[in-house]
Amino acid sequence: MSLNAIINNPNGCRPLCPGCTHGNMRHQQSLAVKQQRLAKHLSPWISRLTPVRAAAPEARWRYRSSVCLKTAWDASGWRFGLVARKIVIPIHDCPVHAETVCRAVAILAEKLPDGSVFPLVYYLQSGAQATLVVKQNTLPDMSWLTGETVSRLEAAGIEGLWIHLHPAAGRRVLGKNGWRLAWGRPVSMDADGLEYGPVAFRQVIDSLAEHALSTAETFLNPRPEDLMIDLYCGIGAGLVRWTRKQCRTIGVELGQEAVSCAQRNAPAATLLRGRCGLRLPQLTAWIDSRPAAGNPARLLYANPPRTGIEDAVLKWIISDYRPDRMAYLSCNAASLSRDLRFLASNGYEVGALFPYDFFPRTHHVECLALLTSHRHAAD
Repeated sequence: MSLNAIINNPNGCRPLCPGCTHGNMRHQQSLAVKQQRLAKHLSPWISRLTPVRAAAPEARWRYRSSVCLKTAWDASGWRFGLVARKIVIPIHDCPVHAETVCRAVAILAEKLPDGSVFPLVYYLQSGAQATLVVKQNTLPDMSWLTGETVSRLEAAGIEGLWIHLHPAAGRRVLGKNGWRLAWGRPVSMDADGLEYGPVAFRQVIDSLAEHALSTAETFLNPRPEDLMIDLYCGIGAGLVRWTRKQCRTIGVELGQEAVSCAQRNAPAATLLRGRCGLRLPQLTAWIDSRPAAGNPARLLYANPPRTGIEDAVLKWIISDYRPDRMAYLSCNAASLSRDLRFLASNGYEVGALFPYDFFPRTHHVECLALLTSHRHAAD
């Protein structure tokens, strides 16, 4: 079925699927709801809030190349999907999922052994990297992974297939250990040439991600003499930009896989692994060890999880680092509002707010906040 046919008659959509919370809305209606929610949470800076920036119409379908799907086995075979009313709703042909996801799921649903032999509980895909999470601590029967199956997965766009052994899998999708590369390459490369692994977080609509980072870079204006701290830096998409400007840069990231990729993607940056709140002493030492050259600015870029920036980190930002300019990309309007109120009451001006519709057909909306210290503005 063509994409136009799916859009006009979305047979891939299941009535009980909880995935697209705005699935019954027209696009402009969805954007209006997102704009209203942002305006409510960010009301002190309503005059600085721009309209939600959306992807081109063709990019609002088949855009999700990163998924986490629950799986279930019954007499009819394997189901890959989302849970509603304690049932896994199969979304094998979801029109929002990227073509490579739909094709890989179809192949695996056909080729995997039954659930008594292969206790699959989750399927994860990040771009060209696929992961099967099995609920046991020993490698299951892999005789199904034949040359023919590998060829079909390759043709579908899969470059690496992982088995994650997680005997306690349930509400927690992944364990700390138990990774086995069943076939292929351990890392892939995105359209910008950045390496990523099987669980790396990546923005999935390239045009919007590019606009957000370019807007942040223009505002921050990193120079060789400046200091840049990139919190929650992921695989280093921002680090690459800052170091290309020869800015003295350090990043902090919790995930080992992401840190390893960031080290290869941005070798000129210093990397710290761990929670940002636990790396404040090392960040302070790094700052103190950088001799002042010219008239250096202190810059900060942050892209935290939904919980926002940790309290200890916020306090450190205003009391120790005191950046001249900050760019903060948030995926949660409530935590962004909380953090901006704190920063605004401690010497920072919110200059602009740029929302992005990174997840069309859902209620999710991200927002880039640009802040300047009153001290810097006065200078």
